[in-house]
Amino acid sequence: MSDEAQKPRRDETDRRFMAAAIRLSRRHVGLTATNPAVGTLIVDESAGTPTIVGRGVTAIGGRPHAETEALAEAGDRARGATAYVTLEPCAHHGRTPPCAEALVAAGISRVVGAASDPDPRVSGRGYALLRAAGIEVVERVLSAEAADQMAGYLVRSLKKRPEVTLKLAISADGKIGRMGEGQVAITGAVARAQVHLMRAESDAILIGAATALADDPELTIRLPGLENRSPVRVVLDPAARLPVSSKLASSAGKVPVWLASCVATTEQRRIELERAGIRFLAAELYDGRIALPELLEDMAAQGVSTVLVEGGAHTASAFLADGLVDRIALFHGPASIGPGGIATPIDTDTIGADFRLVRQDRFGEDHYAEWTRSL
Repeated sequence: MSDEAQKPRRDETDRRFMAAAIRLSRRHVGLTATNPAVGTLIVDESAGTPTIVGRGVTAIGGRPHAETEALAEAGDRARGATAYVTLEPCAHHGRTPPCAEALVAAGISRVVGAASDPDPRVSGRGYALLRAAGIEVVERVLSAEAADQMAGYLVRSLKKRPEVTLKLAISADGKIGRMGEGQVAITGAVARAQVHLMRAESDAILIGAATALADDPELTIRLPGLENRSPVRVVLDPAARLPVSSKLASSAGKVPVWLASCVATTEQRRIELERAGIRFLAAELYDGRIALPELLEDMAAQGVSTVLVEGGAHTASAFLADGLVDRIALFHGPASIGPGGIATPIDTDTIGADFRLVRQDRFGEDHYAEWTRSL
């Protein structure tokens, strides 16, 4: 069969293994610190049938990289094989050699890549190093899917702030809660479990002070086996009103709580909150509310790449008004809230044209839809 005739089959094989590498990368999303969760597969075709001989995902904490892990598992079978990598292999030296050089040294004959790395130390250089060593390189296979998976890293690299996901649960009559009644169940158990999975893949959950006071939420992950993946909980609380007796403060010793505050509190008040385990984030006021762009920059500088905004119409509206929302996740429940309900700040028919619909699902009786904005 000619090379031209084989190309469609080769393209389909590349897409199949890249899709598998992207799925693999999800294992450590939210656990790799400032590095992205990358997936790598080493595929040997010497026997005529493509066979995975090495698997790797960026280790918890960010090191070792996925390529290193996959090559270690493949051993000698990496020679002459194809490497599928969800992000361009790094090309810069630290205390360990770059992944592009590791692929060359292992005798990899072909590299298929998905997303490009915006890091100037890597961008284009990883692929150039591979090609200079005589390795065939195929770029941008399922690049959009891979970029979506590691959007937090890409947004942080390009915009110097975390990726922001706005999550809302909306009733049939367009409400997200009822004034003065704390938490109101809008969606069912299946949808709520999905929210916990979203938390597990986030670096931080963020709510406003009004939600923290009215709902007294815990904001941890309560799915069996994932409890230790609860992310940092951030409260926008200019006047530091969060009670020491709140669920957030009471559990701060186990799961971090950051209080974004810009009004001086009494020394005793600060001591009480800090003694509970709460960490203060210095913030600035702009037009009567916390300056969100500056706050997000500070959070990115401390390693936060993804923020899940969960709480309050006021907080959601502020992020939308500042153009800081990168992903919108809407859960629609079948029941109505009625009089006294708090109107949702955004719904399906008011999402801007710069967002595109990327996913729709049913979770029990609830409908889910997700939109993203291009980088």
